[in-house]
Amino acid sequence: MKLRIFTEPQQGATYDDLLRVAQAAERLGFDAFFRSDHYERIGAGEPGPGSTDAWVTLAGLARETSRIRLGTLVSPVTFRLPGPLAISVAGVDQMSGGRVELGLGTGWFEQEHRAYGIPFPPVAERFERLEEQLEIVTGLWAAQKTFSYESAHYRLSESPALPKPVQRPRPPIIMGGTGARRTPRLVARFADEYNVPFRGLDETGAAFERVKRACEEAGRERIILSVAQTVCAGADEAEVARRAEAIGQDAAQARREGLGGTPQEILDKIGRYAELGIERVYLQVLDLGDLDHLELLAAEVMPHV
Repeated sequence: MKLRIFTEPQQGATYDDLLRVAQAAERLGFDAFFRSDHYERIGAGEPGPGSTDAWVTLAGLARETSRIRLGTLVSPVTFRLPGPLAISVAGVDQMSGGRVELGLGTGWFEQEHRAYGIPFPPVAERFERLEEQLEIVTGLWAAQKTFSYESAHYRLSESPALPKPVQRPRPPIIMGGTGARRTPRLVARFADEYNVPFRGLDETGAAFERVKRACEEAGRERIILSVAQTVCAGADEAEVARRAEAIGQDAAQARREGLGGTPQEILDKIGRYAELGIERVYLQVLDLGDLDHLELLAAEVMPHV
């Protein structure tokens, strides 16, 4: 089982804040540093310095880390055209020496689209665009010469299909969500990893089963399964309560809604998810100033998973 650090910079974090967390995660032996891809704070509260662009941030981190894998969970198809997205991800993959993973989804937060003038089509169209973007991005990376494509929403004519990523055949693609029909089909066709974010055991297990069936129908032999969970660890009850309060929760809520509690409690809950077949856990860390939290997780949880 691999543990990955997952951050939400739109809640108020600078590039330097993210750099400290990414370098600490690398030093402590976590498998990856991931970030969300949002342009506005979600929920109430002070916006702080405002959000940062996900792929600009990851480009910087690519040059200031050396081992840890980097990626988004997940980039909305509404934010970027597929051709430029393929170029950006390939460029960051080159800058990192082949350590990038692309999480891609439909997008859901309408307010940030209104705030920055980004079109936000209905959900059915967003799923159409997701499928087409996946076809285009993977097609550009795989093309031996030029690449052309025409569909309902995008048209590419004799693209040189450059630059290429370092990883071959391509950087891993992650898809998530719990949709019952379109999501499993797209996962089976395009994804290397399927992630269920912030769900309980029963809903996670049901989503995994739908994806497994879709993969079997598509002739896929293997897909990586993962979950994302908010983490709130403490060496004792007082530390759990302090860390929960820092992220706007109480200890009971942290335990109920995520991976909250002592290291042993967290290990026990990860173990129940492991029975569903997961290979990776994305630990959503919300207090980016608390690097001691990462130290505790690395010392008391990571060696036992």
